[in-house]
Amino acid sequence: MGGLTATRQRTAHDQVSLVRDLTTLGLPAGRDVLVHCSLRRIGRVDGGPGALLDAVREVIGPRATVVVPTQTSGNSTTSRAFRMATEGMDAAGRAAYESTLKGFDRHTSPSYGMGAFAEHVRCSPGALRSAHPQTSFAALGPRAESLTAGHLLESHLGEQSPLAGLYAADAVTLLLGVGYESCTALHLAEYRLRNPRPTRWYRCYVEVGGRRERHDFLGADLDDSSFPELGAAMDGRPFVRRGAFGDAEARVIDIRAAVDFAADWLSDR
Repeated sequence: MGGLTATRQRTAHDQVSLVRDLTTLGLPAGRDVLVHCSLRRIGRVDGGPGALLDAVREVIGPRATVVVPTQTSGNSTTSRAFRMATEGMDAAGRAAYESTLKGFDRHTSPSYGMGAFAEHVRCSPGALRSAHPQTSFAALGPRAESLTAGHLLESHLGEQSPLAGLYAADAVTLLLGVGYESCTALHLAEYRLRNPRPTRWYRCYVEVGGRRERHDFLGADLDDSSFPELGAAMDGRPFVRRGAFGDAEARVIDIRAAVDFAADWLSDR
């Protein structure tokens, strides 16, 4: 958003100004919201992630649920994080590194690379987290239990994940200071292509009864490389609302319309 003024960029933001920005942006009341957020790009927020959470909940109201991604790629040997960490290692080095990976515990494992806001929601009293050891979500609100239940191992971001529940509930996703490359809702469209994605093997570790267990499973070979181009095609559509939030650019996107659009767009590629 090149139109953001220097005065605005120097201003500390508080809950009142955040509520105003969310309202102007068009975040609807009464609808569940999946939030992707970069607090650093938003600027200084008095009260930190707690103030942002309070602002979001004030706008959506008590009947709606806040959802955040709490992914944990650090416990997997088939993740980008593992490939980057072990680049240049020989087989023995990779095996030694793999032996240090901690098992996923849905109650205690911190998310990886999801930001301070997602961690704040995950750790908030009453928040629940889905059980997927790589692509979990945390939710806070009246539908937290139903949205985080039944997240199957083979369905990272598919029909048995919280994303399908958000689609069914006609939820929105809120991108605060991040672009379409962070929009996990678009991955649901990959499970609905006319020609399904190929599958591949995944491996991760899970903490079960105090023991680390290895889980190998087949899942869709997901590919987010075209999401920025897909997002450019979506901008300007009636289901995408853009504006300023703090010092950052933000979007409110209707998940159902976006997933339907993305499934058609990706199928034509």
